[in-house]
Amino acid sequence: MATRCRFQTILLSTALLASAAGSQPLAPLELTRLDSAITLDGIPDEAAWLRIAPLPLTTYAPVFRAAPRQRTEIRVAYDEDYFYAAGWFYDDDPDGIRVNSLYRDRWNGDDAFAIYIDAFNDNQNAKWFGTTPSGMRFDQLVSDDGATLNASWDAFWDSKTTVNGRGWFAEVRIPLSSLGFRTDAEGNAVMGLTVTRLVSRSGERVTFPEIDPATEFRRPSVARDVLLRGVRSRKPLYVTPYVLSGVTRKSVALQPTGFRTDSETSGDIGVDVRYPLSGNLNLDLTVNTDFAQVEADEQQVNLDRFPLFFPEQRRFFQEGSGLFDFVTGGGARLFHSRRIGLTPEFIPVPVLGGARLVGRMGQWDVGFLEMQTGRRGATPSENFGVLRLRRPVLNPFSTLGMMLTSYAGAGRSNLAGGVDGSLRVVGDDYLTLKWAGSVDESDSDQASVGSRGIFDAKWERRTGRGPSYSIQGTYAGREYRPELGFLPRRDFKSLNAFGNWFIFTDNHPTLRRIYPGALAFSTFRNSDGVLESGSYAFWVQWDTKAGGGGWIEPKWFREDVLQAFPIGRKVQIPAGRYNFADLQLALIMSQGARLRTSLDLRSGTYFDGTRTQVIVKPTWNASRHLELGADYQLSVLKFDARNQRESIQVARFRVRTALDAQRSGNAFVQYNTTTGSLDANVRLRYAIAEGTDLWVVYNEVLDTDRPGDLIDVARSPFSLSRTFILKYTHTLGF
Repeated sequence: MATRCRFQTILLSTALLASAAGSQPLAPLELTRLDSAITLDGIPDEAAWLRIAPLPLTTYAPVFRAAPRQRTEIRVAYDEDYFYAAGWFYDDDPDGIRVNSLYRDRWNGDDAFAIYIDAFNDNQNAKWFGTTPSGMRFDQLVSDDGATLNASWDAFWDSKTTVNGRGWFAEVRIPLSSLGFRTDAEGNAVMGLTVTRLVSRSGERVTFPEIDPATEFRRPSVARDVLLRGVRSRKPLYVTPYVLSGVTRKSVALQPTGFRTDSETSGDIGVDVRYPLSGNLNLDLTVNTDFAQVEADEQQVNLDRFPLFFPEQRRFFQEGSGLFDFVTGGGARLFHSRRIGLTPEFIPVPVLGGARLVGRMGQWDVGFLEMQTGRRGATPSENFGVLRLRRPVLNPFSTLGMMLTSYAGAGRSNLAGGVDGSLRVVGDDYLTLKWAGSVDESDSDQASVGSRGIFDAKWERRTGRGPSYSIQGTYAGREYRPELGFLPRRDFKSLNAFGNWFIFTDNHPTLRRIYPGALAFSTFRNSDGVLESGSYAFWVQWDTKAGGGGWIEPKWFREDVLQAFPIGRKVQIPAGRYNFADLQLALIMSQGARLRTSLDLRSGTYFDGTRTQVIVKPTWNASRHLELGADYQLSVLKFDARNQRESIQVARFRVRTALDAQRSGNAFVQYNTTTGSLDANVRLRYAIAEGTDLWVVYNEVLDTDRPGDLIDVARSPFSLSRTFILKYTHTLGF
């Protein structure tokens, strides 16, 4: 006990000294309050702009502090209603300005101007507003000091741009009501601000403030404090009803043989309500929630015995999702929102309604979610609850938090909870500690506190210059089962080490940075202490000055398989202990190229056989109106000793088109040899006005692998299901 107390005292003292030893922050930079009107037309020629001094800019890439090749001026200002920004982006080769896309929220290698505003000045969260020479807008939420980005967030704001023989020019207007902030008694607000310009074809990026490339430029903690005087945070109420009509046709298998085709016409209505309870705390209410316009999941092929992780795509659950992250070793998550409103086979179930509260209350980050789903088939009606609290401790870069989840359905209940702390100990070194546990009605009577929990500890150095490393240990009990979480495996302990050494090559004509590294991941079963999975590798990775990169990596694996498991349709991996290795080479072209691709090659032994895998992802921006993209994966598995072979293929093809900023379309077709299905997801969007959209959605699943004319097997229909949906949403502001 005495030893533990001394360790805690030393740790606390170290953190406090590190906080006190930091350099004194600069006084906030006072921004200019406009004294005359700005016409938002993409031509920043008003006298009000010219009276404002440009922000001092520093080259971030390809070479830190080098003289920029292209001249840039950025000015910012505000009035009682709006935050304004303007950019003069001169270019000595105007024909080289990249304008690849008009598709909203789809940055695609275009030249860009971006503004990051940490409106609450908490060094953790920011709102990212960006525009391109075509006037295309993209906005995202930045959380966890840049570690989490949420591209599904949309705000009310405007931008206008022009392009001429001198370069391109932009004006941005952001309502203060879209920011959320707090003021002092005099109505003054201090925010964090970062602005940046990207010249895509050369990879040149300039920023304000000056940011060392050892740190990601989008991190709120490196933003410059700025002062706005005499402003107030407004709290508008947004109500967004929707109406939906659709037609569905589905083939249903009959017993013992045959198929029946069912057709159904449906109509639905629902509503979402958003009200900011304070400058940075939003309450969302939803009734009869619908996600018809969400893009289909990318199909994956499982080449192992553990479940696949699919990211959340539904906007309602994505906003503020970084706050709800509680991830421990082995990819375990205390909460994964895809558990709500989807069956284990990812079939949607009705979401009757719910409430979400996300934001900041005083010093606390607050996240609350309560959702109720309806019954569909064998899936019962279910209730889901999540509460997340987190606050800074010791210094502005350290946090302490807790999370609770609850589940009720199918005649049982499940409760889970955890506490976590991330402490900046000294410099770029952080200590992260997490513990979580669960209680389920199906737990055995012998279940102990230890068997119901998971504990995770990680020490890491977070930097992009010089040595970067992490050492992580995890213990998970056999009864740990958070119903709202994601568990790739259970009842294990692991020890993982990872390291990179970042070396900037400023004087090299092509390379921007190289970073050799290594990892050693070991996972042991608790039941017998045997090494269940091991991965050990070293690599050399590089970034190019034009924005591309790649790496080469030999890797060795150890797997102890207790039960045989299938891969694809023809391969069965027997129980046993396996040692195997492969070599991987990856190449990535610059995002600024109109025709570009990435290539991932790996080959070597695999369990008791061999694997050769090719992944290629070409993209062609034919014009600003049309983007064609593909994604092809081929995995060739051979097990000669057992005479088993299989070639597993996944092919995806995307067409993104935009006539203008209002009318756009997205077609996504994918084929998977494991399932034999060809899936099509087509979405057309007409953005009538900000917050008012008309969606046309078409989905179809085709069976390309139907059995032949067998005696007792009916030939399945070519089209297994087809859906056509028309959805209209309209946002009312009060």
